[in-house]
Amino acid sequence: MFLLFGFGTKQKHLGPGAVRTCPRCSNTTQWARIRQFRQFSVFFVPVARWRRQTLEVCGVCGTAVEV
Repeated sequence: MFLLFGFGTKQKHLGPGAVRTCPRCSNTTQWARIRQFRQFSVFFVPVARWRRQTLEVCGVCGTAVEV
C-alpha cells in the first residue's frame, strides 16, 4: 500500500494592506496582507487546516505583524 501525505505552512495573498512604518527597517510603505495556516494533506487534497492567522508583511524587509 502506498500512502502519500504532506504537512506544512501555507500562505495566501489577500491583497494590499495598510500604509505603515516598519518597526524593523523604519521605512513607510504599503504592506501586503496574507493569511497563513498550517495544513495536513493526503494525496494532495487538504484534509485539515489549523492555526489560521491574518498578517501584514513589510514590502522592504519582510517583517510580519499580526492584524
